[in-house]
Order: sequence, then C-alpha cells, then structure tokens
Amino acid sequence: MVSFKSLSYRMKSAIALCAREGLTQNDVEAIWADYGQTLVVMNNVMHLKLQSLPQYNPGRELTGRQKEVLEWVGDGKTTQDIATIMGLTPPTVEKHLRAARENLNVDTTAQAVLKLALLNQMFAVDL
Repeated sequence: MVSFKSLSYRMKSAIALCAREGLTQNDVEAIWADYGQTLVVMNNVMHLKLQSLPQYNPGRELTGRQKEVLEWVGDGKTTQDIATIMGLTPPTVEKHLRAARENLNVDTTAQAVLKLALLNQMFAVDL
C-alpha cells in the first residue's frame, strides 16, 4: 500500500499493489525491488493530475456568467466593478451571485468563491 500527500487534510488517497494468482510474496517483493520507484513516481504524477482536475457537482452546474462573476469577486472586484467590466447592471451581477450561491449550496459569496476554488473550477478553461 502506498499513500499520497494531499493538499488538504480532508483528502486522502492511496494505491495497493495486487499480484496475480500464483505469485509468492518473494516474487512480489522482487517485482517491487525492480519497479517500485517507477510505480511510486507514476502514481504520484497521476495523483497530482487527478487532484488538479475540476470537480463537478452533478445537477448543480454553474452557468458561465455565474462562474465569471465569482472569478471577478475572487480578483477583488466590487459588484459595480464587475457590472462595468461585464457590461451588466449591478442588480444583474447580484442575481448571478445569488444563483451561484444557491447552486453551490453556500450562504455567502466568500464561501462560493472558496468552494469554486476548492473544486478546481476557479479560472478553469472550458474545453
């Protein structure tokens, strides 16, 4: 079993090495001696990649506008700044923020920005 360091105390991950039927413990240890470091490196790379992928909340997706407004808030912009940048009215910006908070199931805009960042969706490029 190999465990991985995480960026958060809330996440844990590990892999287990399983051998095909018929191999002895000595066979497995010989394989590990030959390839163990390579397996750990490959798994660390995969772990870091998976950890950085955006996580989605099924059924509660943010619209592009909701995400963009939260990103501007994350950049420190005020509602008026965001309205000017996006060519919207301040009430429309507030509407997008309210809907984003509802979709993310949080109470405050600060919590919404944090949750979006923790889900690796902040400033993520939609492909």
